[in-house]
Amino acid sequence: MTKYKLEYIWLDGYTPVPNLRGKTQIKSFDDFPTLEQLPLWGFDGSSTQQAEGHSSDCVLKPVAVYPDPARRDGVLVMCEVMMPDGTTPHVSNKRATILDDEGAWFGFEQEYFFYKNGRPLGFPEQGYPEPQGKYYTGVGYSAVGDIARTIVEEHLDLCLAAGINHEGINAEVAKGQWEFQIFGKGSKKAADEMWMARYLLQRLTEKYCIDIEYHCKPLGDTDWNGSGMHANFSTKYMREVGGKEYFESLMGAFEQNLEDHIAVYGPDNHMRLTGKHETAPWNKFSYGVADRGASVRVPHSFVNNGYKGYLEDRRPNSQGDPYQIASQILKTIAEVEERTEGGISVAA
Repeated sequence: MTKYKLEYIWLDGYTPVPNLRGKTQIKSFDDFPTLEQLPLWGFDGSSTQQAEGHSSDCVLKPVAVYPDPARRDGVLVMCEVMMPDGTTPHVSNKRATILDDEGAWFGFEQEYFFYKNGRPLGFPEQGYPEPQGKYYTGVGYSAVGDIARTIVEEHLDLCLAAGINHEGINAEVAKGQWEFQIFGKGSKKAADEMWMARYLLQRLTEKYCIDIEYHCKPLGDTDWNGSGMHANFSTKYMREVGGKEYFESLMGAFEQNLEDHIAVYGPDNHMRLTGKHETAPWNKFSYGVADRGASVRVPHSFVNNGYKGYLEDRRPNSQGDPYQIASQILKTIAEVEERTEGGISVAA
């Protein structure tokens, strides 16, 4: 038998943005363990804002498992947080209650900043570097510095080795800002892989003495870009049936549910969605073909294919919880599709 290092990973109770937590236990198995073989495990919820000190027990329930390429015989275990009975979801456990559908596909574009000594990586100690412009998809020391590409390439390799469906990387518009993309089929699967990719990135940067800054507008009211987590989405009906009438009904539902979407698209989005830079104002809904200044960007391929394919919601921000983002998108789609044969429903 082999002794495996099981890294149990979960989201704590901090608000409005939960933090990733992790701890290791050693278990022996004949082969790489399956999800069904992994036991429940307890932790001190009073140290993670998930319980009071006088009754601090919380339980970790494994929900997804991946190989850990950074450790010999390592296992990454994504967990939900449960109450002490092991069956009741904790109030902080958003994953347990989200709308899911295996025919719903999500592609998340995670933007973030590398930070060192309280400043974006590559910024001078005082003031700012050259204005943004040359940094997006840039190459060379003056554009990306001396360590960022090393980190993003190593992170890419770690994700792929872990079986995470990492689809690409690029330097972003601001100095020290980067992006990676994760694709998954089903809300939970896509969001699990996004959280695990975040975990691997944050653990990796420990050895470089660099932090990951997810705040959607870390440089405040300046001409420097904020960070989003654009959500590309489709359902089976959207890909295979679609149609202009369906599309217009869908956009009407998105407009009607604007406040519900913004509520779960990440905190401080009013700082980023100003209408001046990346996209439409947070309190106004718009859509347009190839329009990166709209709330929802409609690809040319979608229109050219008879209003079938995928759409991109550009409003979710870099701090957003992908579980809640995907679930809200599906809830709005379900308002339209539950009236159509083959569409998803709120009860999916």
